[in-house]
Amino acid sequence: MNLTDRHHINALSDAVLNGTPSGVHCSLHIAAEDSTFIRFNHAKVRQATQVSQAYATLTLTQGMRCAESTLSLTGDLRGDTARLVAAQAELSHDLPFLPEDPYLLRPDVIANTTRDEPGTLPGASAVIDAVATHAQGLDLVGFMASGPLVRAHADSRGQRNWHRVDTFSFDWCLYHATDKAVKALHAGQHWSSDAWARQLQQGATQLPLLGLPPKTLQPGRYRAYFAPSAVSDLLGTLAWGGFSQKEQAVGTSPLMRLVRGEAALHASVQLTEDTGRSIAPAFTPEGFTAPGQVPLVINGRHAHSLCSPRSAREFGLPTNGALAGENPQALSLAAGTLPEAEVLQALGTGLYISNLHYLNYSDRQHCRVTGMTRFACFWVENGELVAPLQVMRFDDDLLDLLGPRLIALTDRAELHQDTGTYGQRQLASITTPGVLVDGFQLTL
Repeated sequence: MNLTDRHHINALSDAVLNGTPSGVHCSLHIAAEDSTFIRFNHAKVRQATQVSQAYATLTLTQGMRCAESTLSLTGDLRGDTARLVAAQAELSHDLPFLPEDPYLLRPDVIANTTRDEPGTLPGASAVIDAVATHAQGLDLVGFMASGPLVRAHADSRGQRNWHRVDTFSFDWCLYHATDKAVKALHAGQHWSSDAWARQLQQGATQLPLLGLPPKTLQPGRYRAYFAPSAVSDLLGTLAWGGFSQKEQAVGTSPLMRLVRGEAALHASVQLTEDTGRSIAPAFTPEGFTAPGQVPLVINGRHAHSLCSPRSAREFGLPTNGALAGENPQALSLAAGTLPEAEVLQALGTGLYISNLHYLNYSDRQHCRVTGMTRFACFWVENGELVAPLQVMRFDDDLLDLLGPRLIALTDRAELHQDTGTYGQRQLASITTPGVLVDGFQLTL
């Protein structure tokens, strides 16, 4: 049985929830996928795998007590139902003996949602053919993940939420030598071999530059352009508690100066949790629904936070569909006005930064982030790439970098899907344009 089939999951949910004990709220959350994985090395297939899996989390609540259990599903309706019903009986037996949870909150309104969004996904042969055709003579290393992802929620009150999207991500790089490579991500819901070939060609044009003697810079501040992939790295670091209601309430968010109005980002910065235009589900595992958009920063100033059900209970606020960790699932930085084709001319002389890595906070309270430049970072003179950049460490205040030192945002935003596959594929993403700044701090 197809584990991403809606009729199968509905039948399973109905069979389990119909036996809910009286006076108990029972919910079932299912995460499923049917994924194709292909790993490339030297532009050749090194590994090809198909994974079909589903996990069901059964949750029982009564009053302020809660118990849950997660089981893997086999696709056999009768067998899966029997195991979930048995788990339900065990949880029901344990529930009265559990301590009360003062921050437990469950939905009090039934809100049904449906999203079934087929895409144009590549078959394994299409990806292999594209690599064989366009990457001849190149040392391409990459990892393709493709297939439908499902999140579903059902509860004993009759609420039903369904989310199924077709999506792919091709995380690849062109290797030059030693630690030199050009890295890129091609992701979305509609595969185009031509679009990927154009991206590959753009990367291939940078490859010869990596063979030039690297430019060694002294520590100091430099004008810099961050490609969307590098901006995604920076925003991903801000997402570690930056927009969390809990972290902001207790004062541990790295954005506290922004929240308190002590600092402001550039007026062109518009940050949104843009669930409605992402691939993320519009509901939580508990059954709370999320609005299409939650404005986080408007015109450079703090607007809202991400408030999970537990934070809503603790701080007496309405929840806005945030997950328990209150990290954004569909963070979006609005595009600006700088044409992409004019980035190098606008930069003039300075740093072209494609990727960053090893990012972490050096001073969380002041939103200072440190990390390293990585793949395909270049020194630019008079609007031309002239030499690869020797790997450098940076340490900078992101509120200042995206505030008074921000010069421009490019006119096109790019999707960067979470490529993590630990346990299961992910539905989180960051959409961002490129960013031109002045005074980026290199330390060593």
